[in-house]
Amino acid sequence: MGETMDTEDSLTYDQSGAAAATAPTRPTTTARTGRNRSRLRVLILDDHALFAECLDLALTTSGHDVQKAELPMNPARSAKLLATVCRNRPDVVVLDLDLGAFGDGARLIPSLVQSGAAVVVVTADENQARWGECMRYGARKVMSKSAPLNEIVATLRRLGDGLTVLQPMEREELLQRWHENRVQEQALRARFNQLTVRESEVLGHLTHGRTVRDIATFSVVSEATVRTQVKSILSKLGVSSQIAAVAVAHQVDWRSPVD
Repeated sequence: MGETMDTEDSLTYDQSGAAAATAPTRPTTTARTGRNRSRLRVLILDDHALFAECLDLALTTSGHDVQKAELPMNPARSAKLLATVCRNRPDVVVLDLDLGAFGDGARLIPSLVQSGAAVVVVTADENQARWGECMRYGARKVMSKSAPLNEIVATLRRLGDGLTVLQPMEREELLQRWHENRVQEQALRARFNQLTVRESEVLGHLTHGRTVRDIATFSVVSEATVRTQVKSILSKLGVSSQIAAVAVAHQVDWRSPVD
Protein backbone atom coordinates (compact mmCIF):
# COMPACT_ATOMS: atom_id res chain seq x y z
CA MET A 1 0.00 0.00 0.00
CA GLY A 2 1.26 3.50 -0.70
CA GLU A 3 2.61 5.88 1.91
CA THR A 4 1.26 9.24 3.06
CA MET A 5 3.67 12.13 2.56
CA ASP A 6 3.95 15.03 4.95
CA THR A 7 4.50 18.55 3.61
CA GLU A 8 7.71 20.54 3.78
CA ASP A 9 9.58 23.49 2.22
CA SER A 10 7.83 26.36 0.42
CA LEU A 11 5.46 27.49 -2.29
CA THR A 12 4.65 30.82 -3.91
CA TYR A 13 1.77 32.04 -6.07
CA ASP A 14 1.99 33.92 -9.33
CA GLN A 15 -0.30 36.78 -10.40
CA SER A 16 -2.88 34.42 -11.89
CA GLY A 17 -3.32 32.72 -8.50
CA ALA A 18 -1.70 29.46 -9.63
CA ALA A 19 0.70 27.87 -7.19
CA ALA A 20 4.38 27.89 -8.14
CA ALA A 21 6.93 25.73 -6.34
CA THR A 22 10.21 27.35 -5.41
CA ALA A 23 12.11 24.15 -6.10
CA PRO A 24 14.05 23.92 -9.40
CA THR A 25 11.86 23.02 -12.34
CA ARG A 26 12.43 20.54 -15.15
CA PRO A 27 11.15 20.17 -18.73
CA THR A 28 7.40 19.57 -18.83
CA THR A 29 6.84 17.95 -22.20
CA THR A 30 6.62 14.40 -20.90
CA ALA A 31 6.33 12.57 -17.60
CA ARG A 32 9.51 11.29 -16.03
CA THR A 33 8.97 7.70 -17.06
CA GLY A 34 12.38 6.92 -18.53
CA ARG A 35 13.74 5.05 -15.51
CA ASN A 36 11.27 2.21 -15.71
CA ARG A 37 8.23 2.45 -17.92
CA SER A 38 6.54 -0.53 -16.33
CA ARG A 39 6.73 0.92 -12.82
CA LEU A 40 5.42 4.43 -12.26
CA ARG A 41 5.80 6.72 -9.28
CA VAL A 42 2.24 7.91 -8.66
CA LEU A 43 1.15 10.60 -6.23
CA ILE A 44 -2.52 10.84 -5.21
CA LEU A 45 -3.91 14.23 -4.17
CA ASP A 46 -7.45 13.52 -3.00
CA ASP A 47 -9.28 14.27 0.24
CA HIS A 48 -11.73 11.37 -0.21
CA ALA A 49 -10.02 8.69 1.82
CA LEU A 50 -11.99 5.70 0.52
CA PHE A 51 -11.42 6.53 -3.15
CA ALA A 52 -7.73 7.26 -2.51
CA GLU A 53 -7.29 3.94 -0.71
CA CYS A 54 -9.04 1.99 -3.48
CA LEU A 55 -6.95 3.65 -6.18
CA ASP A 56 -3.80 3.11 -4.12
CA LEU A 57 -4.58 -0.60 -3.84
CA ALA A 58 -5.35 -0.95 -7.56
CA LEU A 59 -2.16 0.83 -8.59
CA THR A 60 0.04 -0.96 -6.06
CA THR A 61 -1.35 -4.33 -7.15
CA SER A 62 -0.43 -3.37 -10.71
CA GLY A 63 3.18 -2.88 -9.63
CA HIS A 64 3.38 0.91 -9.28
CA ASP A 65 4.92 2.97 -6.46
CA VAL A 66 2.12 4.97 -4.86
CA GLN A 67 2.09 7.78 -2.32
CA LYS A 68 -0.77 9.86 -0.91
CA ALA A 69 0.04 13.44 0.03
CA GLU A 70 -1.35 14.94 3.20
CA LEU A 71 -3.36 18.01 2.20
CA PRO A 72 -3.18 21.20 4.28
CA MET A 73 -6.50 22.10 5.88
CA ASN A 74 -6.17 25.73 4.86
CA PRO A 75 -5.18 26.82 1.32
CA ALA A 76 -3.42 29.83 2.84
CA ARG A 77 -1.11 27.37 4.60
CA SER A 78 -0.29 25.24 1.57
CA ALA A 79 3.27 26.54 1.25
CA LYS A 80 4.88 23.12 1.75
CA LEU A 81 2.77 20.95 -0.53
CA LEU A 82 4.30 21.56 -3.96
CA ALA A 83 7.85 21.60 -2.62
CA THR A 84 7.16 18.13 -1.25
CA VAL A 85 5.82 17.05 -4.64
CA CYS A 86 8.96 18.35 -6.35
CA ARG A 87 11.18 16.54 -3.88
CA ASN A 88 9.40 13.21 -4.38
CA ARG A 89 9.44 13.58 -8.19
CA PRO A 90 6.31 11.57 -9.13
CA ASP A 91 5.86 10.55 -12.75
CA VAL A 92 2.11 11.07 -12.51
CA VAL A 93 -0.09 13.03 -10.12
CA VAL A 94 -3.70 11.89 -9.79
CA LEU A 95 -5.56 15.01 -8.72
CA ASP A 96 -9.09 15.62 -7.46
CA LEU A 97 -10.61 19.05 -8.13
CA ASP A 98 -12.57 19.44 -4.91
CA LEU A 99 -10.05 19.06 -2.12
CA GLY A 100 -12.28 19.81 0.84
CA ALA A 101 -10.89 22.48 3.15
CA PHE A 102 -7.92 22.94 0.85
CA GLY A 103 -10.16 24.22 -1.94
CA ASP A 104 -9.92 24.04 -5.73
CA GLY A 105 -7.36 21.51 -6.93
CA ALA A 106 -7.25 23.01 -10.44
CA ARG A 107 -5.03 25.84 -9.26
CA LEU A 108 -2.29 23.30 -8.50
CA ILE A 109 -2.12 21.97 -12.07
CA PRO A 110 0.27 24.55 -13.61
CA SER A 111 2.88 24.06 -10.90
CA LEU A 112 2.50 20.27 -10.88
CA VAL A 113 3.10 20.27 -14.65
CA GLN A 114 6.02 22.64 -14.23
CA SER A 115 7.56 20.22 -11.73
CA GLY A 116 7.73 17.63 -14.51
CA ALA A 117 4.80 15.39 -13.53
CA ALA A 118 1.97 14.36 -15.81
CA VAL A 119 -1.36 15.37 -14.24
CA VAL A 120 -4.45 13.18 -14.52
CA VAL A 121 -7.54 14.74 -12.97
CA VAL A 122 -10.08 12.29 -11.53
CA THR A 123 -13.15 14.11 -10.29
CA ALA A 124 -16.80 13.73 -9.38
CA ASP A 125 -17.49 17.10 -11.02
CA GLU A 126 -19.08 16.51 -14.44
CA ASN A 127 -18.87 20.18 -15.50
CA GLN A 128 -17.24 20.01 -18.92
CA ALA A 129 -16.21 23.67 -18.76
CA ARG A 130 -14.23 22.88 -15.63
CA TRP A 131 -12.66 19.91 -17.38
CA GLY A 132 -11.63 22.28 -20.16
CA GLU A 133 -10.04 24.58 -17.60
CA CYS A 134 -7.89 21.64 -16.47
CA MET A 135 -6.83 21.05 -20.08
CA ARG A 136 -5.89 24.71 -20.40
CA TYR A 137 -3.75 24.47 -17.27
CA GLY A 138 -1.87 21.48 -18.68
CA ALA A 139 -3.62 18.33 -17.42
CA ARG A 140 -3.06 15.30 -19.67
CA LYS A 141 -6.48 13.76 -19.02
CA VAL A 142 -9.64 14.39 -17.02
CA MET A 143 -11.69 11.40 -15.91
CA SER A 144 -14.86 10.86 -13.91
CA LYS A 145 -14.67 9.15 -10.54
CA SER A 146 -17.48 6.95 -11.78
CA ALA A 147 -15.05 5.36 -14.25
CA PRO A 148 -13.88 1.83 -13.36
CA LEU A 149 -10.60 1.73 -11.44
CA ASN A 150 -9.05 -0.50 -14.08
CA GLU A 151 -9.75 2.21 -16.67
CA ILE A 152 -7.93 4.78 -14.55
CA VAL A 153 -5.02 2.39 -14.03
CA ALA A 154 -4.90 1.67 -17.77
CA THR A 155 -4.76 5.41 -18.50
CA LEU A 156 -1.78 5.86 -16.19
CA ARG A 157 -0.07 2.85 -17.78
CA ARG A 158 -0.55 4.38 -21.25
CA LEU A 159 1.04 7.59 -20.00
CA GLY A 160 3.97 5.59 -18.68
CA ASP A 161 4.34 3.90 -22.06
CA GLY A 162 4.31 7.24 -23.85
CA LEU A 163 0.97 6.56 -25.53
CA THR A 164 -1.89 8.96 -26.24
CA VAL A 165 -4.54 9.22 -23.53
CA LEU A 166 -6.60 12.05 -25.04
CA GLN A 167 -7.72 12.53 -28.62
CA PRO A 168 -7.10 16.02 -30.09
CA MET A 169 -10.79 16.47 -30.87
CA GLU A 170 -11.74 15.65 -27.27
CA ARG A 171 -9.27 18.21 -25.98
CA GLU A 172 -10.52 20.89 -28.37
CA GLU A 173 -14.13 20.26 -27.36
CA LEU A 174 -13.29 20.63 -23.68
CA LEU A 175 -11.32 23.82 -24.32
CA GLN A 176 -14.27 25.16 -26.30
CA ARG A 177 -16.61 24.45 -23.37
CA TRP A 178 -14.22 26.31 -21.07
CA HIS A 179 -14.01 29.28 -23.46
CA GLU A 180 -17.78 29.53 -23.88
CA ASN A 181 -18.29 29.39 -20.11
CA ARG A 182 -15.64 32.07 -19.60
CA VAL A 183 -17.33 34.40 -22.09
CA GLN A 184 -20.68 33.91 -20.35
CA GLU A 185 -19.19 34.61 -16.92
CA GLN A 186 -17.47 37.76 -18.20
CA ALA A 187 -20.81 38.99 -19.55
CA LEU A 188 -22.45 38.30 -16.19
CA ARG A 189 -19.68 40.09 -14.28
CA ALA A 190 -20.14 43.12 -16.54
CA ARG A 191 -23.75 43.34 -15.35
CA PHE A 192 -22.60 43.65 -11.75
CA ASN A 193 -20.55 46.70 -12.72
CA GLN A 194 -23.84 48.46 -13.54
CA LEU A 195 -25.00 48.30 -9.92
CA THR A 196 -24.80 51.43 -7.83
CA VAL A 197 -23.01 51.37 -4.48
CA ARG A 198 -26.33 51.17 -2.67
CA GLU A 199 -27.62 48.38 -4.93
CA SER A 200 -24.41 46.43 -4.32
CA GLU A 201 -24.97 46.75 -0.58
CA VAL A 202 -28.56 45.54 -0.91
CA LEU A 203 -27.48 42.58 -3.02
CA GLY A 204 -24.79 41.83 -0.46
CA HIS A 205 -27.44 41.65 2.24
CA LEU A 206 -29.53 39.32 0.04
CA THR A 207 -26.56 36.97 -0.43
CA HIS A 208 -26.34 36.77 3.36
CA GLY A 209 -29.97 35.62 3.54
CA ARG A 210 -31.46 38.87 4.81
CA THR A 211 -35.02 39.80 3.89
CA VAL A 212 -36.28 43.12 2.53
CA ARG A 213 -37.58 43.94 6.00
CA ASP A 214 -34.19 43.12 7.57
CA ILE A 215 -32.40 45.33 5.04
CA ALA A 216 -34.83 48.21 5.58
CA THR A 217 -34.37 48.04 9.35
CA PHE A 218 -30.59 47.77 9.07
CA SER A 219 -30.38 50.69 6.60
CA VAL A 220 -33.00 52.83 8.34
CA VAL A 221 -35.11 53.22 5.17
CA SER A 222 -38.60 52.10 4.20
CA GLU A 223 -39.33 48.64 2.84
CA ALA A 224 -40.73 50.31 -0.28
CA THR A 225 -37.34 51.90 -0.90
CA VAL A 226 -35.56 48.56 -0.57
CA ARG A 227 -38.08 46.88 -2.90
CA THR A 228 -37.39 49.55 -5.51
CA GLN A 229 -33.66 48.91 -5.17
CA VAL A 230 -34.18 45.15 -5.45
CA LYS A 231 -36.28 45.65 -8.59
CA SER A 232 -33.45 47.67 -10.15
CA ILE A 233 -30.93 44.97 -9.20
CA LEU A 234 -33.00 42.24 -10.85
CA SER A 235 -33.38 44.33 -14.01
CA LYS A 236 -29.65 45.05 -14.30
CA LEU A 237 -28.70 41.42 -13.69
CA GLY A 238 -31.34 40.13 -16.10
CA VAL A 239 -33.00 37.83 -13.58
CA SER A 240 -36.55 37.57 -12.29
CA SER A 241 -36.15 36.79 -8.58
CA GLN A 242 -34.00 37.48 -5.56
CA ILE A 243 -33.01 33.81 -5.45
CA ALA A 244 -31.79 34.00 -9.05
CA ALA A 245 -29.83 37.17 -8.29
CA VAL A 246 -28.09 35.47 -5.37
CA ALA A 247 -27.38 32.39 -7.52
CA VAL A 248 -25.75 34.51 -10.24
CA ALA A 249 -23.68 36.31 -7.61
CA HIS A 250 -22.36 32.97 -6.36
CA GLN A 251 -21.83 31.72 -9.92
CA VAL A 252 -19.40 34.51 -10.76
CA ASP A 253 -17.91 34.61 -7.25
CA TRP A 254 -19.13 38.18 -6.73
CA ARG A 255 -17.73 39.77 -3.59
CA SER A 256 -20.27 41.27 -1.24
CA PRO A 257 -19.44 44.78 0.09
CA VAL A 258 -21.18 44.01 3.38
CA ASP A 259 -20.23 41.62 6.18
